[in-house]
Amino acid sequence: MNERDFADLAAGHALNALSDADERAFQEALAGNPLWDRHVRDASDAVAAISDTVEPVEPPASVRAALFARISELPQQSTTAMDEGDAFDDEDYAALGVAPATVQNSPQGSDSDVVAPAASAGSSWGLRRWFTLAASIVAVLVLGFGAVTVGQQLTRPASLIALEQIENAPDAQSTTTTMPDGTTVTAHWSASTGQSVLVTDDMPALPAEQTYELWFVREGTPIAAGVFDPDASGDATAVLDGQYRSGDLIAVTVEPAGGSPDGTPSSDPVVLLATA
Repeated sequence: MNERDFADLAAGHALNALSDADERAFQEALAGNPLWDRHVRDASDAVAAISDTVEPVEPPASVRAALFARISELPQQSTTAMDEGDAFDDEDYAALGVAPATVQNSPQGSDSDVVAPAASAGSSWGLRRWFTLAASIVAVLVLGFGAVTVGQQLTRPASLIALEQIENAPDAQSTTTTMPDGTTVTAHWSASTGQSVLVTDDMPALPAEQTYELWFVREGTPIAAGVFDPDASGDATAVLDGQYRSGDLIAVTVEPAGGSPDGTPSSDPVVLLATA
C-alpha cells in the first residue's frame, strides 16, 4: 500500500466507514509506517471541524432514493472484463483480504490457459472505485446540507449578527420604550463589544423623501450613527454605526432621505433612550 492509498483509508477510518477488511489493512499499514500517522490526524481534525460547524440535519428520504438510483446507473463490470485501468492491483486485493487470480498453463492440447479463480472479492469494483463513491456521498451530504447552514450564516444581516453578539456578551443590556402611538422601540447595547442595536415594532412609515436617522448623544453632542427605514409592518433592526460608549444616549430623528445634510439633527428626537 502506498501513502496515497493510506490517506484514503485514513479518511474512511475517521468517518467510521471502513469495512472490516479495510480497517485491518489500515491498521497494518499504520503499524508498518508510523510516520503516516499525520494523515490520520488530518482526517480526524477535518471530521471534527465539520461536526463542530455543521449542525446535524436529518437527510430527506429522497437522498437515499437518489443514492441508490445513482448506484444502479453505474456500469457493472465483471472481473474478467476489466480493462487495465480498472483492474485490481495487489494493494486492492490485500485491502480486501483476498488473493488475485492466477493464470496456470493449460494442459497440452488445450486452446487456452486456465484461470484459477481467487476467493470472491464480494464486488467487481476496485477498492478505489468504492471509496470514490463513498467519498462522493459524504461530500454531497456535507456540502449539500452544510452549505445551507453556512449560507444562512453568510447571508444574515449585519444588524442581526450584531444583536446576537450583544445578547451573548456578559454585559448585555437593553431598555424599551412605548410611544403614544403604540410604537415599541428597544435599544440593545454592550460596552465590551462596543456595539448597539435599535429594534422597532410598528414604527410609522415615512414619505419617500424622508428617513429615520440614528444618533449617539455623547456629553450633549449628537454623533450621526446611520439611517434606517422600517419595513411595511413598521419593524426594523438597525445597528448603530460607530463605537458605543457607556452612558451614551441613543436618539432617532426624522431627516431628509439619505440623512442630515450637515451631520447634525434637523428636528427634535422622536425617540430618546438612556443607556446609563
